[in-house]
Amino acid sequence: MSGHSKWATTKRQKAVVDAKRGALFTKIGNQIAIAARQGTDPAMNPSLAMVLEKARHANMPKANIERAIARAADKSAAALIEEVYEAYGPGGVGIVIEVATDNKNRTMPEVRHTLDKSGGRMADPGSVMFQFTRKGVIEISEKGEDALMIALEAGAEDATEEDEGIVIYTASSDLMKVRKALADAGLTVTSAELQYVPNNYVPVEGENAEKLEKLLGAIDDLDDVTNVYTNAE
Repeated sequence: MSGHSKWATTKRQKAVVDAKRGALFTKIGNQIAIAARQGTDPAMNPSLAMVLEKARHANMPKANIERAIARAADKSAAALIEEVYEAYGPGGVGIVIEVATDNKNRTMPEVRHTLDKSGGRMADPGSVMFQFTRKGVIEISEKGEDALMIALEAGAEDATEEDEGIVIYTASSDLMKVRKALADAGLTVTSAELQYVPNNYVPVEGENAEKLEKLLGAIDDLDDVTNVYTNAE
């Protein structure tokens, strides 16, 4: 388990797949609406450009994207608020939960209830966050020494090769610069976003690992949750 891992369960029925896709589009739509507050032109708004790229990779319909952007200018729409919650999971691992909500009084109790019933608990602000650093995380589909060298020369702080390509870490302020350099070098960028990356990892095995996976999946299934990070290894 790693800080950039995306938690999901096996989907066997089409209805379940469709529901998951709908929930994913809702989450990305909220992120688009928030990013679009800084401007609706992605060429002038790097935050929006990154989320739109995420939407394209998720095959989000163009109409959904346009509605999410329009929501930023809709004065009658409920305002979305970004919140970050901190929690502990089985085995004492740290969890960081990002949400986008139009009702904090609904979202926080939902997150707390999900944690409580799944072996976790809400933590005091700051008690978990110090174990993470906000970084740019870029994924490319290429592998090998040449791609690693290009990433490091582009300004990456670190890069690791994994099954589906290379994961590249940057300072938060360098994310867009490094992403552009990678694309200009002909590499295939499949994801680029800011994430909470663990400073160190906590080993989790056996029953605790199973409980943690179920807990993280349950949290991620909440409509208002946009991202979940853990320092579990």
